[in-house]
Amino acid sequence: MTLNKFHGIIPAFYACYDDQGNISESRTHALCDYLFEKGVQGVYVGGSSGECIYQSLDERKAVLSYVANNLKGKMTLIAHVGAPSTRDSIELAKHAASLGYDALSAIPPIYFKLPDSAVTKYWSDIMEATPLPFIIYNIPQTTGYTLTPALFEKLLANKKVIGVKNSSMPPMDIERFKRVGGKDVVVFNGPDEQYVAGRIMGADAGIGGTYAVMPELFLQANKFVLAGKFEEAGQLQSDINDIIIALCSLKGSMYAEIKEVLRLRGVNVGSVRAPLEGIAAEDAGPIADIMKLIDQAIEKYCG
Repeated sequence: MTLNKFHGIIPAFYACYDDQGNISESRTHALCDYLFEKGVQGVYVGGSSGECIYQSLDERKAVLSYVANNLKGKMTLIAHVGAPSTRDSIELAKHAASLGYDALSAIPPIYFKLPDSAVTKYWSDIMEATPLPFIIYNIPQTTGYTLTPALFEKLLANKKVIGVKNSSMPPMDIERFKRVGGKDVVVFNGPDEQYVAGRIMGADAGIGGTYAVMPELFLQANKFVLAGKFEEAGQLQSDINDIIIALCSLKGSMYAEIKEVLRLRGVNVGSVRAPLEGIAAEDAGPIADIMKLIDQAIEKYCG
C-alpha cells in the first residue's frame, strides 16, 4: 500500500461538546469543515486531544461516526482506539473499520504496569480484529510505558504495522524509530514543540494537539522543511513555541484555551470535560492576545 496518504500535517481532532457538555454532532461537523477548508492532510480522531479517556465507549463511537460522515473520502482518517481494556479497543477498532477509516492507532494499556509481552498482545489483538493498517502510539509521559526501538522492530514483523506516532520528547527517539522502520514505515512527530527538529531527525509527518488552532503555521513549517529552508523553519518553530507556552500558561487547560480561540474565530466546539479545567474569567484578555500572536505569525510566514 502507498503511505503517501499518511504524510503531511494531521491535526489531532478536539472533542466537540454542546453547552451541556454532551458530544455535539453539529459542532463536530463544524470543526471538520474548518479543518478541511484549511487544507490539512488528515485528522487523528479520538486521542488525547479528543479527551478519549473521559468519554464513554458509545460517545467515542459517535465521534468516529460523525467525523467519518463528514470527511470520509476528503482526507486521511486515523482512528485512535486505545482503551483501558482490549475488549473495548477491539469494539472501537471494528467500528472504525466499518466507517471506512484509513488506519487505526492506540496507546498502550494504562494504569497497570504491564510487561512488554502483555502490551504486545494488546496491540496485536487490536490489529487482528480488522484489516486496517495500524500505527503504534508512544507517549510515555502520560501512559508510563516507553516503546523501545527493539520492541518496535519486533512489532514490525506484523505487516499491518505501518508506523509509530512518537510523542516522547527526545528527537533522537524519532531518529531511532526511523532507523528501525526505514522507508516503508511512517514515523509521526508527536510533540508540537519539536515539529521541525523531529522532521529533520527523520519524521515523515506530524500529528499534533495544537495543529488545529493554527493549521496555517504547521502547514507552512512542513513546506519549509520540504524545501530545505531550515533557517526559516526554525524561526517559525520558535514562534509556534511562544504560542504553545502561552496556551499552557493560563488557568484553564490548554485545550480549553484552544477551544476559546476557535470560538473567537467562529468555530464553537464547546469547552472541556472535567476534570480538565475550563477557561477562567481572567483568561479572556490573554486568550485574545494569543489569537493575535497566531494571526501575526500567519501574516509573517504565510502572508
